[in-house]
Amino acid sequence: MTTASAAPQAAPDGAPDRHAAVHLLRELTMPAVLALVVAYLVVGIVTMDAPANADFPGPRFFPGIITAVMGVLVIVQTVTGIRAWRRGTLVELGEDEDQRRQSGLVVEAGTRPRLDVRALAWILGSFLGFSVLLEILGWVIGGALLFWCIAHAFGSRRHLLDLVIGLTVSSIAYIGFDMMLGLSLPSGILGWGF
Repeated sequence: MTTASAAPQAAPDGAPDRHAAVHLLRELTMPAVLALVVAYLVVGIVTMDAPANADFPGPRFFPGIITAVMGVLVIVQTVTGIRAWRRGTLVELGEDEDQRRQSGLVVEAGTRPRLDVRALAWILGSFLGFSVLLEILGWVIGGALLFWCIAHAFGSRRHLLDLVIGLTVSSIAYIGFDMMLGLSLPSGILGWGF
């Protein structure tokens, strides 16, 4: 068994070595993808054809909030990744909990990232079920069940709490879009006709 430290080690010229830079690039991949999505959303919001006499909140309000939150998440993820890289606490792909607990972040040679097929099946199945049953169940129930399934896929075992949170979030979204923005969401078996 060979081991290597995930900490950024200094090369002879004083700069972090190339192996450590790969860890940083890997850590910054998701923030980079999200930054592209944020840029796309900003362009879409700026070029959106909105009537000049639109009342508040208007068609740019909610997309603007979502874009701002995503922008903040990009900044937080980037700063967190760079700080972890500088401290040498980035975790190598394929590490398990025992390896992380050892000092020096030991990485076993030849390890590969493992795909959790069961979690992936839960996520894909829940999105498929949501899209098929949305008209029947409606937004509130369908959204709550989607939230519950995704939480279960990510390892949560607080089933009742997840369902309550899902119902709360989907109800708030229903009220926000249907009543405040006038966008009709499927009410399904509840038959709400706000």
